[in-house]
Amino acid sequence: MLSERQKTVLEVIVSDYTKSGVPVGSKALSNQLPIHVSSATVRNDMAYLEKVGLISKTHSSSGRIPSIEGYRYYVDNLLNPNPIDNSDIRIIKTALGGNFGKIDEIVEQSANILSNLTNYTALALKPEQQVSRRLRSFHLVPLGNRQVMAILITDSQDVINQIFHISDDINGEQLDAVVRLINDKMVGKSLSDILKSLLKGDFTKEIVKYINNPKGILATLNNILTEASKNQFYIGGELNLLSFTDNNDISYLKPIYSLLNDTDDISQFINNSGKSISVKIGPEISNSLLKDYSVITGTYDVGEYGKGVVAVLGPTRMPYSRIIGIVESFRDELSKKLLNYYNKYDQ
Repeated sequence: MLSERQKTVLEVIVSDYTKSGVPVGSKALSNQLPIHVSSATVRNDMAYLEKVGLISKTHSSSGRIPSIEGYRYYVDNLLNPNPIDNSDIRIIKTALGGNFGKIDEIVEQSANILSNLTNYTALALKPEQQVSRRLRSFHLVPLGNRQVMAILITDSQDVINQIFHISDDINGEQLDAVVRLINDKMVGKSLSDILKSLLKGDFTKEIVKYINNPKGILATLNNILTEASKNQFYIGGELNLLSFTDNNDISYLKPIYSLLNDTDDISQFINNSGKSISVKIGPEISNSLLKDYSVITGTYDVGEYGKGVVAVLGPTRMPYSRIIGIVESFRDELSKKLLNYYNKYDQ
């Protein structure tokens, strides 16, 4: 149990260290406290905080830095998110105020905005719809040289395409017949149900009426349905990871960059278990590669269209009050933008 003064000492240590990156000594600390106390009293409080594991002493100086437990205590008990600056609000609204052709473009822009505002790496995950996305239409477009582009459009206006080759014995009339069949049988069905039907082979019997060997078309349809069913995320400011490393050998960043581009791994470490704002610090993140990082995650809600996630990845000594304030405000603005987009689309 910390006294109020000890809480204040910890708060100042965290605040000072996250700003400067320099261990905080008792003399500098006593000058920053809102109440006048002697350096000896401050040293006693620091000794207690070190004893309970909330701060630690560095080898290079007599100053103290927050431990992972100290950051955790600060975030859980002492932190008040800083209100976002009006100038930052204007930046967000301007950047989100453009004309976007689809949801992906808005979410991708969101990652870039968050990265620019924080100078850290940002991630944005598309809304995961409460009701499974459904097929709106399917098209096959001949490109020449026996190449065909398959295009799938969902009811949430996602567009997924893939190019594949067809054999010489397949003609345009047969392709048109397959497109009509797929649209007649599958439009309005959920993507997950269509995938199940394909895996069971239910649709193969229908297509062979028009094409003797539909393997290529079925494989392509399976691929784009699988892609459309994935949660899609975007990353902004990947190179910002270089800005806060103290290590001259940056080869250790390679597996982190690989991690950031893996859908499953991303979903795991930015999962905030339904909380509106979540802070994971160091080892709390479910990957040992990120033991020296913190991730602040915010859930944004677009009603019946689902919930998405925005997140900021930075060093454990990030300014938590400021970053949490930015994430809170940003997710609110993003929710408004996406709701307006969906409402306009549904009219």
